[in-house]
Amino acid sequence: MGENVDVSSALADARPAVLWLDRPDRPAVGTSLAGDATADLVVVGGGFTGLWAALRAVERRPGRDVLVVEAGRIADQATGRNGGFCSSSLTHGVENGEARFPREMATLERLAAENFAGIGSAVERYGIDCGWHVPGQLSVAVDEQLVADLRAGAELARRHGHVVDDLDGEATRAELDSPTYVAGSWQRTGEGLVDPARLAWGLAEAARAHGVRFAEDTRVVGFERDGAGVRVRTERGAIRAGGVVMATNAFRSPVRAANRRLAAVYDYVLATEPLTPEQRSSIGWRNRQGVADTTNQFHYYRLTEDDRVVWGGYDAVYHFGNRIDPRLDQRDRTHALLAEHFFETFPQLEGVRFSHRWGGVIDTCTRFAVSFGTHLEGRVAFAVGYTGLGVGASRFGADVCLDLLDDPDSERLRLEMVRRAPLPFPPEPFRWAGIQLTRRALARADRRGGRRGPWLRTLDALGLGFDS
Repeated sequence: MGENVDVSSALADARPAVLWLDRPDRPAVGTSLAGDATADLVVVGGGFTGLWAALRAVERRPGRDVLVVEAGRIADQATGRNGGFCSSSLTHGVENGEARFPREMATLERLAAENFAGIGSAVERYGIDCGWHVPGQLSVAVDEQLVADLRAGAELARRHGHVVDDLDGEATRAELDSPTYVAGSWQRTGEGLVDPARLAWGLAEAARAHGVRFAEDTRVVGFERDGAGVRVRTERGAIRAGGVVMATNAFRSPVRAANRRLAAVYDYVLATEPLTPEQRSSIGWRNRQGVADTTNQFHYYRLTEDDRVVWGGYDAVYHFGNRIDPRLDQRDRTHALLAEHFFETFPQLEGVRFSHRWGGVIDTCTRFAVSFGTHLEGRVAFAVGYTGLGVGASRFGADVCLDLLDDPDSERLRLEMVRRAPLPFPPEPFRWAGIQLTRRALARADRRGGRRGPWLRTLDALGLGFDS
């Protein structure tokens, strides 16, 4: 299956650019901050958490003076580079949530449903043209030994109120035709798809309409107490603020406690040219679900509005010292491997070419789900560690940060998920060595039909993990 496909030809014309950001109507880079300024609230970071924090701050308190400070360009990093999967889960899936927060999963799932509905409501209320729709997610097993875990996951999701259909191999292939599928489950609720960059740009416009100010190309370098507020130092001046939300994702933060909790992991993605009607017909996909396989080194894929296939995942790459560098956004070996896997999954699409190839960093953490904290006696709040599922959970993360600054009686702040920090990654060189050992163990487990060896079982017992 796919062995004879000329991968180099399929990749020959792929632009080293992000599909979602490679648009003529992409907003121009905004003005930077020069000199000193003041604000009621400073939001550091122009990705989903920062954009939601800015918009929710002025929705919750109209007239609040909010300034968003972005080191680069709005939506230029993880927010604009992901696959556009928007899950309602706040815990990286119900299985991970049950393992880590079993006593409060009913509450977390209720809050997750409210948060997911809030995203859809905002898209409608502000007229954000971002391709938002909720076709559900198709999880596929490519090995008979993975079917039992697939069924257990589906049953757990049903117990938490989701509508999930169990599919045998034939029914799975009737939804999306791949010879690799042996079974599937279709979760019809709480799983949406979106053009992530257009959602982010729409949120920024909605925030501007509420009076939020933006400063791009403005890097924050530190904080100091300033009476009852904070002095936010940038490379070109300082901002006096009542409070700060830190929303810097995997990038190094002035708050050291946030840095210790995460590892910057590179994830890589391909996008095909638009499929022809004949090519679409050869694979089906009439219901346009998002798809993920159930291996440890998993692939995720989906259709775009113009019938491209966005295909990513599998090879999560960590660089020593949490290195982040634009030169790492392209990785020939990984992109070629992804292309090989694409044609193995869909041999009937031989001849399809890729139009875009890109990569970006994910803020993974040991519990796979977002965590929270404060700095400078509660004047600064932060959220980190979404581990690839931040498109939906970032709105919840923004609300928690605002609660930490403004609403100590909030229900969200009573959650163990909010109060308890994940175990940090060890310092280098132990961090790099542990992650490499874990990556090899995950690959070995996939070759054994999902059976986890001693290293992975030890990590499971300690509540530790590595994922993208």
